[in-house]
Amino acid sequence: MDDEYAKLIRRMNPPRVVIDNNSCEDATVIQVDSANKHGILLQVIQVLTDMNLVITKAYISSDGGWFMDVFNVIDHDGNKIRDKEVINHIQSRLESDASLGHSRRGSVGVMPSEEHTSIELTGTDRPGLLSEVCAVLADLQCNVVNAEIWTHNARAAAVVHVTDTSTGCAIKDLKRLSLIKELLCNVLKGNNDFKTAKTTVSPPGVMNRQRRLHQIMFDDRDYERVESAVGIVQDMSSRPQVTLLNIEKDYTVITMRSKDRPKLLFDIVCTLTDMQYIVFHGMVHTGRMEAYQEFYIRHVDGLPVSSEAERQRVIQCLEAAIERRASEGLELELCTEDRIGLLSDITRIFRENSLCIKRAEISTKGGKVKDTFHVTDVSGNPVDPKIIDSIRRQIGQTKLQVKHNSFAAAKPPQETTTGFFLGNFFKVRSFQNFKLIRSYS
Repeated sequence: MDDEYAKLIRRMNPPRVVIDNNSCEDATVIQVDSANKHGILLQVIQVLTDMNLVITKAYISSDGGWFMDVFNVIDHDGNKIRDKEVINHIQSRLESDASLGHSRRGSVGVMPSEEHTSIELTGTDRPGLLSEVCAVLADLQCNVVNAEIWTHNARAAAVVHVTDTSTGCAIKDLKRLSLIKELLCNVLKGNNDFKTAKTTVSPPGVMNRQRRLHQIMFDDRDYERVESAVGIVQDMSSRPQVTLLNIEKDYTVITMRSKDRPKLLFDIVCTLTDMQYIVFHGMVHTGRMEAYQEFYIRHVDGLPVSSEAERQRVIQCLEAAIERRASEGLELELCTEDRIGLLSDITRIFRENSLCIKRAEISTKGGKVKDTFHVTDVSGNPVDPKIIDSIRRQIGQTKLQVKHNSFAAAKPPQETTTGFFLGNFFKVRSFQNFKLIRSYS
């Protein structure tokens, strides 16, 4: 009955989207008004990130039965969104019932597909792990068409889309799927796995890969800190800063400061949603290198963060959400013709040259591959340029390019979040007043 009532409310109050290129000098402003429900903020942000839009500022208000968000967005080149087709596509995606339908933890961003089999992997991170996984898949006649691999806090997780090399279609034979699962699980276990390695073969309907990776690593408790390996010196000043404070109206206020990067807001809201917290008000502001975020939250049970243990867990989980996708090491981009076993060969070359893959994104389209790898040496330190030159000669100078080196990037300026928090407190209050005025207009 609750679901039917919610559907009725949404039909009576369909989402309204206004896209404005005039009110802001350096960004396109997108305003979304809709009937409020749990998970809608994540769905809206996921639509924007799926379309490769960069959110530079955001103002969130969802107290009561109405949801009103304003996002300042640009493309990856730093420009406004001026293409009429792109603008119309954004509007239709945000206004469609499919995008803003009922949200459950397992259904946000579901993308049905009969073209591939989705494999989810979790285990202890170690040098050469991805190479071993790719070798097993190649031996089992599985072609990797898309994949995303994250590592964080000594854990590794991956969502891999594979096809049968002989048919180019999804693998449906249950015995073969069972063998794939068994052999991959053996690879993931390693020698000293203090947590259980997991391999799951998913049905054809699969979730947005990055959304699912957050859930996999959250369930794997990657937010629990472990001692760093010998030789790795962690720069604590580069870590995100997260603070929690309970204030009036029983809100918990979260303030965060971290290095800015694409999809940062998506990653944070994913984690808050999975932890069953609701964002009632919020503000996001990105500077030249840093991002400041502030959220007024409560748990779905209506209570703020109510214990020190819960407070520490929220801080740890948000730090993990920010760090999982953070660029680490040297970014390499591979662009070439696709062939069977290509990924296995590339990762083998990386392993033989003592490169450790910290994060990777594998994509195949129209017979072409565009793969991105973030690599360090086995100790987590910068890779010797001579080794990179040797690898590029082996793979092909035009095929493998160096895109970015996070070790060489300048550190963001050290500022305090106090002024940001106090200033935004009054802005949030003004948002409440704005909503009150709007309800009478």
